[in-house]
Amino acid sequence: MTRYESAIDLDAIDAIDVHVHVEVDARGNASLPAALTEAASKYFSTDGPRPDLDSIAAYYRERRMAAVVFTVDAQTQVGHPAISSEDIAEGAARHNDVLIPFGSVDPRTGAAAVDRARRLIEDYGVRGFKFHPTVQGFDPSDETYYPLYDALQDAGVVALFHTGQTGIGAGMPGGYGFRLGLSNPMLLDRIAGDFPDLQIIMAHPSVPWQDEALSVATHKHNTWIDLSGWSPKYFPAELIRYANSMLKRRVLFGSDFPMITPDRWIRDVEQTALKPEVMPGIMKDNAARLLGLGTPS
Repeated sequence: MTRYESAIDLDAIDAIDVHVHVEVDARGNASLPAALTEAASKYFSTDGPRPDLDSIAAYYRERRMAAVVFTVDAQTQVGHPAISSEDIAEGAARHNDVLIPFGSVDPRTGAAAVDRARRLIEDYGVRGFKFHPTVQGFDPSDETYYPLYDALQDAGVVALFHTGQTGIGAGMPGGYGFRLGLSNPMLLDRIAGDFPDLQIIMAHPSVPWQDEALSVATHKHNTWIDLSGWSPKYFPAELIRYANSMLKRRVLFGSDFPMITPDRWIRDVEQTALKPEVMPGIMKDNAARLLGLGTPS
């Protein structure tokens, strides 16, 4: 077992991508059933490769970027074994100059999820956890999951929640049974209020609930918004306005790689009204502060 310790030199990188999926492991095992992966590729109009963790590290190193890497453990909901968060953490430790590991646990496994989260933090050094309420099939505001949030808050790690629409299950019969309403960011308001020291990232422009996300973020200052999952040219105008002003220190660059590449994101962000003076914070400095990586010299 190798415990992750960051060796990221902030002066040697230009950006931190806080939203990167590991979709296959070194043995070729996939994070989701094949039918879901195929439907998501169609939704995002991409049939690109699903790189393993070592390839992700090389990809980001080449671009002078660091990346937060994770999978989603949704075994209860989809009946498919998750990629190992332990393996991701150990892989990130091999590439600790560019990778930052987040773990994933299935919240519906109850006390086992709490125990595993603690092991991932204490033994493997993960810096946060990724949740996808729609795909994992749980209401994040339900107090059933409070022991899990309590463990994350005590450890000082980050909770990253998918919010808004999802391409997972899109176009499949009944959307594969997934419930979009579980990813309404307003469900996170209660968590942010009851766990004021837990830093919460609301992932993606939260379409169709963008105003709800902005409301939570302006009221609960332990919440952040990442800009992954959409080309920036499609960002809602209100999101741009808040990112340029009152939320400029709590908005984060994220791509949703491999579905959206950082190359495309950076190219398309030039077509937005995001101000040049807020971009250093969005691209790197805000994430460095949130993740405890220090500040560039």
